[in-house]
Amino acid sequence: MAEQTQGAVPLSAVIADAATGVALALRGEGDPYALSAVLRQSDALAPAAIRVLGADVLAPYAMDLPGAPAGGNDAEVVHQALTSFPPGADASEVSVWTYRGLVEASHTLLSASARDWPPPPDAATGWVDADPWPKLSHRVSQLAALALPGLAPGLAEQLTARTDDLARGFVRAVRRRDWLQAAGLGRWLARLPDAPESLGLDSGLAFVRHMGGDDPRVTLHVVAARRFYGRGW
Repeated sequence: MAEQTQGAVPLSAVIADAATGVALALRGEGDPYALSAVLRQSDALAPAAIRVLGADVLAPYAMDLPGAPAGGNDAEVVHQALTSFPPGADASEVSVWTYRGLVEASHTLLSASARDWPPPPDAATGWVDADPWPKLSHRVSQLAALALPGLAPGLAEQLTARTDDLARGFVRAVRRRDWLQAAGLGRWLARLPDAPESLGLDSGLAFVRHMGGDDPRVTLHVVAARRFYGRGW
């Protein structure tokens, strides 16, 4: 998705602001979370930013906090993103999966909405078994938003068989100082059972956050690993 600008504000800045808002909510800081307060429906870049962040825009609603309904016009904002950027016939597996994850999260976390949500599209899984570990690691890191509890259970089950390969990818990403990839992989490893003890995932995620914390998406992934799975620091 090509970066666009609205005045002097690039899409990357809108994404960063939204990621920061989600991370603050997951840490229990700031005002009660509402996606529509972070990304206004009137903002032309909001649908694109939501499409990039995927299910993470609804992550605060997965915290099982009593009396915390979806705020504002979140259903409208998400629905606009889903209708504006559906995956095309030639879409990559990552694009299809991120879209599917956002649809699944909308069905589950915005279930009280009267919105007519689109059905989740079919998403291929053959790559999980076929990809060599470096390619698998790259792809899985791009799907870190799917590591929310209960989301994409079939994909998570398949990835369990390749936990060791994802651990290798995590170490490689840290050595290459690719903090965003390392954070995404670490978040998935936090969800999957039996991450190798020798990996030192908790200290590894803390290190990634320390080194890459200037990137709000790195912070979001590490905070999510901590909030939902108790891993990271």
